[in-house]
Amino acid sequence: MKITVTRTQRPKPKPEDENKLGFARTFSDHMFVVEHEAERGWFDPRIVPYQKIALDPASPVFHYAQEIFEGAKAYALDNGEIGLFRIRDNALRMNRSADRMCMPAIDVDLQVEAINRLVDLDRDWVPTSEGTSLYLRPTMIADGTSLGAHTATRFIYFIICSPTGTYYQQGMKPIRIRIETRHVRAVKGGVGRAKTGGNYAASFKASYAARQEGFNEVLWLDGREQKYVQEVGAMNMMFVIDGKIVTSELGDTILPGITRDSVLALAKEKGLEVVEDRVAVDYLFDAYDKGLLTEAFGTGTAAVISPVGELAWNERTITINDFAIGPVSMMFYEELSCIQRQRCPDTHGWTTIVPHYQA
Repeated sequence: MKITVTRTQRPKPKPEDENKLGFARTFSDHMFVVEHEAERGWFDPRIVPYQKIALDPASPVFHYAQEIFEGAKAYALDNGEIGLFRIRDNALRMNRSADRMCMPAIDVDLQVEAINRLVDLDRDWVPTSEGTSLYLRPTMIADGTSLGAHTATRFIYFIICSPTGTYYQQGMKPIRIRIETRHVRAVKGGVGRAKTGGNYAASFKASYAARQEGFNEVLWLDGREQKYVQEVGAMNMMFVIDGKIVTSELGDTILPGITRDSVLALAKEKGLEVVEDRVAVDYLFDAYDKGLLTEAFGTGTAAVISPVGELAWNERTITINDFAIGPVSMMFYEELSCIQRQRCPDTHGWTTIVPHYQA
């Protein structure tokens, strides 16, 4: 399908201070849209000026939360070009989420081309300061005019872009995490593996309460026994225990993070032993007591690497690595950032350059 382009006649003012961007507060001039109907499939792919989307009040996305999304980044490179990191993997994961949420797959090549063309058109929105990026949010929602509790027959896929600073405004400093023991986020057989909005909405109550107590994030436990570590709101979790990289095995309840996969690949290349298994929370605290738990960190597109300085569970709180960024956390952050900015050799073929489509 040919992607048509309609340029905005009213360009927005760009942020003046890239040091105050925050996370996804302002959005670029254009967006990509394509629609799907059961009888037609996907049709009319187009880039248009950023605008509101008109939906019927009976649209299924409002009533049954049939919605999925992705998160990716475009980076300003030292040579003036713009790079993308593992963008095809984001498109593949989008389709896996679509399958779980009973939504139509969208051609991976179309997704990648749409992102490339949109970023190219709005390349002036890609910030250039260290640590900044253009955040990309591909989204698919159910549309229609029926309140029947069944899958929709019409869908809208769109992509919006936001110049973004670091995910954590205080910078790359260790965060405080409370291990949640009351609420659960996902259960076996559920939709925890899909990147769908309901998973995040389900986390807000516990996350809000944790922040009121001075914590940055909540670490979820399994929904059945409240015993095994799952993930943090926007990140997968990893622990350095006795020199090994320990992380929870994937399943129905954990999002298969692209940054997670990248870190594990780099760890294996460096000869570090990687353990993917069920990780009991009492095992973590026992490892700490024995002096074996030396680092903990989250991995995710928005934060990249987020070191953890404190874990609180029930009545007990432990401080990890004297509340300082550990060498393993910093190593992965620096190496991933180096690859994403294409300052280091990319032996995995993870990075691509955004083509110049516009005359």
